[in-house]
Amino acid sequence: MTPNTTAHDAAAPGLGTVRQLWQLLEPVHAVVYFAPESYEEAGVLGYATDDRWPLYFAFRAAPLGAAGPELVTSLFYSFSPPMVQRYVSRVWETAPPAQVLAARADATDRALRALLGERVASPDLAEAAALARRAAEAAATAGRPLAAANAGLPWPEAPHAVLWQAATILREHRGDGHLAALQAHRLDPVESLVLHSAAGAAPAEVFESRQWSPQEWSAGRDRLASRGLLAEDGAATGAGLALRTSAEKLTDELAAAPWSALSPREVTRLTELLLPPVLDIVAAGLLPNQSTLGIGMTYDHQTS
Repeated sequence: MTPNTTAHDAAAPGLGTVRQLWQLLEPVHAVVYFAPESYEEAGVLGYATDDRWPLYFAFRAAPLGAAGPELVTSLFYSFSPPMVQRYVSRVWETAPPAQVLAARADATDRALRALLGERVASPDLAEAAALARRAAEAAATAGRPLAAANAGLPWPEAPHAVLWQAATILREHRGDGHLAALQAHRLDPVESLVLHSAAGAAPAEVFESRQWSPQEWSAGRDRLASRGLLAEDGAATGAGLALRTSAEKLTDELAAAPWSALSPREVTRLTELLLPPVLDIVAAGLLPNQSTLGIGMTYDHQTS
């Protein structure tokens, strides 16, 4: 152990395991943005349901309280400011955050019951929820506002709801750290998307959902090219791939600490327990096969 390494850090799992756990927990969290139950609950509150962005911004930002567009733009990072302004400027006039949080909880409860069926009452799901909760409760939230906002919410009682709450805290903890990693590598919001696409995470068309203009996207490409990170054809250069890999590695490092609350055996057990419900979720076809996260929502029994 080096002089600057604590016992807590030494107990953290390897970075491959940290990334694996994120890839398993992300679909659990993401259900809330795609399930029909979420659209139903959002519609009852009065939000438009012809696309997913009204409910996305409302449901994800609600733990922050009545946050305005400037704060949401800062914390969500990769969305264009005009897009955030359009969806957030009056979001709390439609429904206050407390009502949105209640609708979000109802939506995830109903959606997971529908997706998991009898599994919601299984001992394995209860065990997975308990393990994930321990990790989530161990997540330090200093400098991580979205993680802190979700960690401050009361815990539900049902195991499937506990699992969703834990997955949400841990993914927002990771996400807050990811923004720090991007900034440490001098990648602004649009540059981070351009390089992510150029590195092969997903086609550029997938990233159009963040609604940067063609001019802003092109300017981001030019800035990256001037740093030697993109080739003339727009593909990531070796330096670009190395920088992207470095940013992802730092993200994993910053996300590792909560998992040291579990023993190595418990971490292994959690990955085993998560795979069946995640397969249930992915098999339902709600989640996109490609996303801006770079996780393909297609699993088989060799993916864990």
